[in-house]
Amino acid sequence: MSSALTDAELLSSPTTPPMVVVDMVWPDQSNHHGTLFGGAALSMLDRLAFIVGSKALRGSVVTASVSDLNFAAPAPAGHLVECTAEVLRQGRRSVTVGTRLVAEDLLSGTRTECLSGEFVMVRQAESTATAPVSPVATPAQAPQPYPSKPPVFTEGGKASATVAEIVFPGHANHRGLLHGGPAMEWMAKAGFVAATRRMRRTIVMASSEKLNFKAPAHVGDVVEVTATVIATGRRSIHVHVDMWAESPATGERRHCTTGTLVFVAVV
Repeated sequence: MSSALTDAELLSSPTTPPMVVVDMVWPDQSNHHGTLFGGAALSMLDRLAFIVGSKALRGSVVTASVSDLNFAAPAPAGHLVECTAEVLRQGRRSVTVGTRLVAEDLLSGTRTECLSGEFVMVRQAESTATAPVSPVATPAQAPQPYPSKPPVFTEGGKASATVAEIVFPGHANHRGLLHGGPAMEWMAKAGFVAATRRMRRTIVMASSEKLNFKAPAHVGDVVEVTATVIATGRRSIHVHVDMWAESPATGERRHCTTGTLVFVAVV
């Protein structure tokens, strides 16, 4: 058992559901071999561990330790990476999160296990007085819990993808609110993955039919974007996207943006 949990009272059955999100390997994240740099891969997993740890502990959390790292295979530039995180052990102020990173060739669908490890996240002392011991229940209007298996397709057979990000000051405007540019980038990324998973062809975004910005996301919020294919043609594909913001400390969720993106397969 991790040392961070030795002084904590373990909760018998952690209730925070697993989380599965996607990202892309871009050239600026790659090393001279043309594969995902190890530091960038760890950053992706650490970010997701932070999000899951915040959901479990409901407070401001920091990374206390990383262990059992296993670099099994490289993730080539241009591939999708799918990150999964789930609570393994939970105490009153700390939580152990198991993570893994899988690379996926978007054109063939071939998947490769690349990296796994455990992160211990600890709630900061100033959060102790107000944060509850057990995880906050997901509000009724929030999306359904994350499945433990990769959600390549929904139960209805529709291709889907989820992107999760933390709103940092560099993403915000002078009012401390998420700027529209990063929000649209994250929605486009989720939509691109869902559309490519459906078509298994090279695609580009052709247009945005409609984007409704309903509520702001603040610095420090966790933003989750879900994308689901809703219609396909011979070369075009329509993807519905939703963006939610969540306060790590309180669990309050806001439906920020909804819209439809259109992608076209390149001949």
